[in-house]
This record gives sequence, C-alpha cells and structure tokens, in this order.
Amino acid sequence: MIAKSIAQTNELASAPLPDEPNLRQRILVVEDDSAIRRLNTEILTCSGYHVDAAEDGAAAWDKLQRNNYDLMVTDNDMPKVTGVELLQKVQAAGIVLPVIMATGVAPEFSDCDSWQPNATLLKPYTFHELVSAVKEVLDVASVPPEAIALPPHWNLKHLTEQFRL
Repeated sequence: MIAKSIAQTNELASAPLPDEPNLRQRILVVEDDSAIRRLNTEILTCSGYHVDAAEDGAAAWDKLQRNNYDLMVTDNDMPKVTGVELLQKVQAAGIVLPVIMATGVAPEFSDCDSWQPNATLLKPYTFHELVSAVKEVLDVASVPPEAIALPPHWNLKHLTEQFRL
C-alpha cells in the first residue's frame, strides 16, 4: 500500500498545474500542526483554490470575521478554540459555511446538533481524499485529483515517511 501511495504521489508530482485557478472558491484551512497546515494549503492551492490558513480556532474566527469563505477545512483538537467550538461559533453567528472536519479523532455529534460538519476526514488521509472531499462538499467539477501537481520543492521521501503515504 505504501508503494502504491508513493507511486501515486510521484504521478501527481509530474502532472501539470491547472491553467485557470478557481478564484471564486476560497477555502480556510484551520490546523495547529504547521506541517499538515502547509501541506493542506499547498495541495488545495495547486488544485486551483484560493486558500488562507489559520493556526488555531481563534485565529480562524478572526479570519472569518474579515473574509468570506466558500469552505472551511478544520482540525478539531486545537488550542484556544477547538474545531467543534469553531463550528458552534460559526453557526451561532449565522454564517453559512460548509465545513470539513479533518481530525485524528472524530468528535461525537448528536442528531440534533445543527453545527455538524458536512464531511469528516480521519487522519492520516491522502491528498486524493482531501481534494475529493473538498470537491464533493463544494459540488464542483474542477481539477480531478489525478491531475494535481505537487510543488517541486516537496521532499517526497520525507513526506511519505512522515505522513505514511
């Protein structure tokens, strides 16, 4: 499985960048782990989205007050404001925003919770799973996951070891 993921990652690295970024769709990535935040930001940027990043839920809330987003991809277990608390704040403020919870442990939601995420990705997830979830939630047909080009400065060996790709 690791060899297959490495081969897929190598194929992605040689794929061309999309000609026209989808500037209409703006994504906020909220993640306290700087490496994962950088990876998610770069892969979504390479997929044609405009991406902003925040290091925790409090910083994300500040960005949500100043900018409009089409989607938020957030971790849950973060300092200051958790992903669930951030979802609650977004809902309480009346902000209509699709959310993907990308986390190591999925929080429990009851059927009556109106602030549930639109999708959940459990870590570790692949680049394909991230982009597919984003596309599904946004319901768009932009760049297929197979056509994503990884930035040339990425050390693929380090990534595959660190994130078990």
